[in-house]
Amino acid sequence: MNIEYFIAKRIAIKSERTFSKLIVRIAIAGVMLSLAVMILSIAIIKGFKTEIQDKVRGFIGDIQIYRFDLNGSFEKSPFVPNDTTLKYLKDNKTIESFYPFATKPAIISANSEVEGINFKGIDDTYDWRFIQKHLLAGKIIDFKNKSSNQILISNYTAKRLKLKVGDSFLMHFVQNPPKRRKFTIVGIYSVGIDNIDKSFVIGDINVIRSVNNWQPNQMGGIEVRTKDFSKLKENADDVYANLELKLRSRSVQESTPEIFTWLSLLDVNTKVLLILMMIVGVINMVTALLIMILERTTMIGLLKAMGISNGSVMQIFLYNAIYLVGIGLVLGNILGLGLAYLQHSTHIFKLDQTNYYLSYVPMEVHIVDVIMLNIATVVICAVVLIVPSMLVSRISPLKAIRFK
Repeated sequence: MNIEYFIAKRIAIKSERTFSKLIVRIAIAGVMLSLAVMILSIAIIKGFKTEIQDKVRGFIGDIQIYRFDLNGSFEKSPFVPNDTTLKYLKDNKTIESFYPFATKPAIISANSEVEGINFKGIDDTYDWRFIQKHLLAGKIIDFKNKSSNQILISNYTAKRLKLKVGDSFLMHFVQNPPKRRKFTIVGIYSVGIDNIDKSFVIGDINVIRSVNNWQPNQMGGIEVRTKDFSKLKENADDVYANLELKLRSRSVQESTPEIFTWLSLLDVNTKVLLILMMIVGVINMVTALLIMILERTTMIGLLKAMGISNGSVMQIFLYNAIYLVGIGLVLGNILGLGLAYLQHSTHIFKLDQTNYYLSYVPMEVHIVDVIMLNIATVVICAVVLIVPSMLVSRISPLKAIRFK
């Protein structure tokens, strides 16, 4: 029988000391809250990164291919990709989809109001999954209808101009001389990112081809969607290396550096919070262990008088402390995962979408993260608690028994 484990178990379960019980409960609560906060912090940060990345890449793609020239305007120069480029994009197994697009600045005139926007033209190969997910009213463009006057606008633009699905308006394309077209709203979407909602409407690329007098197969760029976003950099470099000389490409991280820089800063905040929570849990456990040792001075003296070594007495209190840490971990997992599931299911905690790009606190829990947090907590607590447990070696059996 492991005598150290047996005594530690008796101390933990049969203890009748009111003060030490209170301290022990506080220590368990500290570990529980620390672990719960760490689980929620990682889940929230990963949820933020995934949701916002999906919004940005869903609208502008993971990689954009465009013509390399000295044109510094928002409206890209037209080009026709050669067969080699198209074959590479089709055969590349890391690419999920790709489709042509073009953009052109314009001004919407409706209900005695005007609004400057960018017209984004796409064709029937466009991946509509993202827009359908954020569609508030209406439907997507029907390319089987040969008329090019269908358009999708953001909820922000619709409210500004007092428009709804089925309404028509005039759009003046910025060029010399200006050209105008009449459009009918078939859908209203809301991405939740101001730079997109305030700036873009979506229509048929043939409108831009007609306005700019382009050839039927010319385009302003190609949007590429990759299968694994975590490998974006190497995929983007590979695409760049295999393009024809007149073309260049850039990733969504290069197109919107302000958003991805902000997301990277969140990782730093998470690391700081994890360290602080771990320190709180360790301090609570160290305090509890010291108090338990001081309250058990007489017992320690008796054990030493009976011939039990300092190392064995240290093991007794370490076993006891790890047992309490284990209780805290179980309760912390229940609390952290429970709150994460509640938020994921109900979205009860809301956010200001204008500032955070999301209307609720997102949650993304990975079992590997939870396991690693539990292991790290146990290991760190076990290592740190060795120091206060060494206090037992300074307790004299004679003095401990004398002052009983």
